[in-house]
Amino acid sequence: MSMHSVFVYGTLRRGGSNHFRMDHAEFVGLGKVAGAIHLIDSNPELVFPALKLDVEGHVVGEVYRVSETLLKSLDAFEGICERYEEPYEYRRVRVGVEMETGGSVSAWIWEWNSGLDGARPLPEGDWLLYEPNPS
Repeated sequence: MSMHSVFVYGTLRRGGSNHFRMDHAEFVGLGKVAGAIHLIDSNPELVFPALKLDVEGHVVGEVYRVSETLLKSLDAFEGICERYEEPYEYRRVRVGVEMETGGSVSAWIWEWNSGLDGARPLPEGDWLLYEPNPS
């Protein structure tokens, strides 16, 4: 079975409202990536994180190993599938993750692929400090 490393930085993290989606994933460790995270809250019923890799800063998160099936399920959760029109709000790209224990790994990440008009930067780079509905 093909396995993939993924970096999650928002609601999929332990303590996040969608962490249950990671039930069949293997936790690897804590890490951070270069970039910045923003709070998208244009709809009070739908608040979520948006990470941009091409900006200064860092974003904390977790690395997991997931199956091909779970990777496709996470793509669908992030809106990357045939149910949605392109361009998608997110895009899955490979990124280097600096691990808390030292070293680095290459992992898939879901980067925000839309505009940031009205988005609020989260300078600490930690979504769990802001998530309004944690589990």
